[in-house]
Amino acid sequence: MKGQIKIWIAYFTLTGIVGCDAFLDEPPDNRVQLDNLEKASQLLTNGYSVASPAFTDWMTDNVTFTQGTTIRQNHEQLFSWTDGTTGPDEQDSPEFFWNETYNAIAHANEVLAVINDIPTTSEEEEAHKDAIKGEARLIRAYGHFMLVNIFAPHYDPETADTDLGIPYIKTPETTFLAKYERNTVAEVYEEIEDDLLRGLDLINDNFYSNSGKYHFNRNAALAFASRFYLYRAADANDIQSCIRYSDRLLGSDPGPFVRDMTTNEFRNAKSSIDAYPQLYNSPDLQSNLLLMRKITLTHVPFFAHGIGRNEHSDLFALNPFTGSTDERENPALQMGINAVLPLRYEILFQRSSLNSNTGLYYCIAPIFRGEEVLLNRIEANAYFGNNSKAIADLQVFVERRYRGDDITVTMESLRSWFGAENDPEFTDLLVLLNFVILERQKEFLVQGMRWFDIKRFGFEVVHITPENGAILLEADDPRKALQIPQSAIDVGGLEPNAR
Repeated sequence: MKGQIKIWIAYFTLTGIVGCDAFLDEPPDNRVQLDNLEKASQLLTNGYSVASPAFTDWMTDNVTFTQGTTIRQNHEQLFSWTDGTTGPDEQDSPEFFWNETYNAIAHANEVLAVINDIPTTSEEEEAHKDAIKGEARLIRAYGHFMLVNIFAPHYDPETADTDLGIPYIKTPETTFLAKYERNTVAEVYEEIEDDLLRGLDLINDNFYSNSGKYHFNRNAALAFASRFYLYRAADANDIQSCIRYSDRLLGSDPGPFVRDMTTNEFRNAKSSIDAYPQLYNSPDLQSNLLLMRKITLTHVPFFAHGIGRNEHSDLFALNPFTGSTDERENPALQMGINAVLPLRYEILFQRSSLNSNTGLYYCIAPIFRGEEVLLNRIEANAYFGNNSKAIADLQVFVERRYRGDDITVTMESLRSWFGAENDPEFTDLLVLLNFVILERQKEFLVQGMRWFDIKRFGFEVVHITPENGAILLEADDPRKALQIPQSAIDVGGLEPNAR
């Protein structure tokens, strides 16, 4: 472990920034005394961070420097992979994500600190208590998982024991300046795994009434486990675990967990910028496993960067099924002069007051989806050479994305499409990986997933800026681990990421 350090935790507390004396005089959750299960459960609703990871898309090959939109400082910094300086209140910035995520973790820790002391009078109440524990552990695990994957190098079995991770916070804050360790990446993943598996054992969907898609439920926890083990991939056991948890969600018939975008319902909704995202993010879709409210500009067409019109056309022209239509290509809104924005989220606006014209844009976004789990399982089976299983899952996926006369995928057809029929170095594994990575890029445009594939597979990214022309993010560029907030460095003494 790294040496003991101090970290500025003003944003980790439930009370926000307060004077030191006032902070020490009041309990950290002085707004509510957690003396019954209902209060504990209610507090956990604040354990879901409003910060969206979709801002990471601005660092990827998904976007072009967009002319004719409002470009804020953090948009420019992310596009050029420059360390952020915009402060904690700038949405879609690394510091906003850091602060809001640790704040969400703090709510989970408050609940876990008192939940065992809350009395119960029946077996049902005891089961409810366990469910609350499970949800809190999953919230804590997910928050740290996102933080370590944004602010640290991707998990590498050869270096994870020494790579700087992030502090793993497991107890409530009771002092203004608390001592923490910046755990290694390996240590963070071990803590995440412990919380994830304990949470999965305890979570109980019976206590969510009609709001299950807005809480960590069993299906969302299984999807989280699928992603966790695929990202860690420390050994064959992790890959097998990815398959096992994916199987527990999808079973032998994954079709219900993949929205069918070739249906008339989806195709007819394309004509409405309201109806399409409402359908896409509907809690009624079995493929949407966990929905969260996110404060973000990534889905607003007159802000920041979009995918260039030509690049968008080129991406969706990568289609192995002759004469077919990829139903994900549209709808896409015009964005500035030279870009488009694939329509995925409903544009919502929260006014700062009833009669105000100012406020914050937000959306309701699916955090875990069945489609991701299916693509995870395909990738994991490819590593083991389970090509027939991978192809069978691909068939389920592509026939719900491409519309045409013959949507049939085989290893032979993929090899032919990649021009690899007579290239022994272009193995079946590489064929499957390249296709899965392509499909994942199309599937999660503007949703923040592409950045993690860029880190996982060591891809380079080239951006064209008006001032400096082409700039390069190299495969092993240390800037892929975003810099931790300056406040944590200056006030808390946290060691910054290498540059």
